[in-house]
Amino acid sequence: MPTLIKSISGIRGIVGDGLSPDNLIKFTGAFAEFCNYGKIVVGRDSRITGEFINDIVIGTLNSLGCDVMDLGICPTPTVEIYVKHFKANGGIVITASHNPIEYNALKLLNSSGMFLSPTEAKNYFHLVDNFQPKYQKWNGIGKTEIISNSWELHLQKIFDLDIINPELIQKKNFNVLVDCVNGAGFEVVPKLLSDLRCRVTRINCESTGIFPRNPEPVPENLTETIKIAEQGDYDVTFIVDPDVDRLVLLTDTGEPFGEENTVALVSDFILSKTPGDVVINLSTTRAVEDIAAKYNVKVYRTPVGEINVSGKMKEITAVIGGEGSGGVIYPPLHYGRDALVGIALVLQSLSESNKNLSQVKHDLPQYFIIKDKYHLDQINSDDVLKYFKQKYASEKINVDDGLRIDFNDHWLHIRESNTEPIIRLIVEAKTSADAINYMKSYKKMIAELI
Repeated sequence: MPTLIKSISGIRGIVGDGLSPDNLIKFTGAFAEFCNYGKIVVGRDSRITGEFINDIVIGTLNSLGCDVMDLGICPTPTVEIYVKHFKANGGIVITASHNPIEYNALKLLNSSGMFLSPTEAKNYFHLVDNFQPKYQKWNGIGKTEIISNSWELHLQKIFDLDIINPELIQKKNFNVLVDCVNGAGFEVVPKLLSDLRCRVTRINCESTGIFPRNPEPVPENLTETIKIAEQGDYDVTFIVDPDVDRLVLLTDTGEPFGEENTVALVSDFILSKTPGDVVINLSTTRAVEDIAAKYNVKVYRTPVGEINVSGKMKEITAVIGGEGSGGVIYPPLHYGRDALVGIALVLQSLSESNKNLSQVKHDLPQYFIIKDKYHLDQINSDDVLKYFKQKYASEKINVDDGLRIDFNDHWLHIRESNTEPIIRLIVEAKTSADAINYMKSYKKMIAELI
């Protein structure tokens, strides 16, 4: 079966197996119609299929009369910022984010520089299903403006934030290690850190577009980076995914800080300055709720998916939010996950606290999270959800996105992925032993259903 996945996260698939030129033209053309054939911003990550897809996407948009701002290789949040800053009708980001190299995707942005809401996505896919191209004559085609170093605007907006004091960070002269997995951050992440006068050691910061490992920034994929961090004398290690919307940290000892703790750290820092409500998704650590309670503010949880979080943040005027996968959303910059602003906020926090990152980790609420998955050809997700819902009917249950069950000492979330043909299982508990044991227990229950 073709691997094409359609969701609020866009259109994603394996190139040559679902993500074909014909499909790219159809999905791009329908998006041009969705944007009323206005100006559209296009950017991409570094993967080797990005260039030909970029040509197809921009050629299709031009042929339908759309003007295009071509940002080249840049972070996803950079495209979001350009759409908003230049009042474009929409944006397309050519990236499969953390997926392996054989994947690519179209992430779609509305005129606010945010991903399509569920309603917008429904309207868009209706246009896809009924797409009839309206190609322009030679004198009606759109124009393309190529923007070099498009991320410079992004960095300037970060430095202009009231909460960021570049001079204070610069005085600290942090020694940092950077791993950009040869993705879209290969140039901009070191530039941000150099501008903040950090001493920067780069690994996997080449423009080849060939990922040296599985690009999802989880500990099992970071063994080489962790080894280098342990052997060096780095204050912090910054790791980003291929499109630079997820930020993962290693401490000064080279220990994984925990991708869930990125949002926890930043939330604690922001709430100490600007009290207000917080929005996270259903798969994010309970530590954020503990931190919010310290400041007497409310936490809202949404289904997984950036637009679900950012949309709720905009609705309630939240001061900070994000997803536990390392995605920080800071509204004064824009309503999107952004590893670059995450880096700046982490360095600002460390500069003001004068703590090292291992101490910061120790001071955060302590939880242990385990994530597992099943391919959908192995499992009937409806049967699994029905079984767990009935078995734990007396517990606190949330069915907004699959099934989340909150127990006194742990929680379980089971859901189908928006970006891969898998069902995800996530368990968080107070100790690693408890988290492991609970996960084993739940997997045994699932095995008996298969």
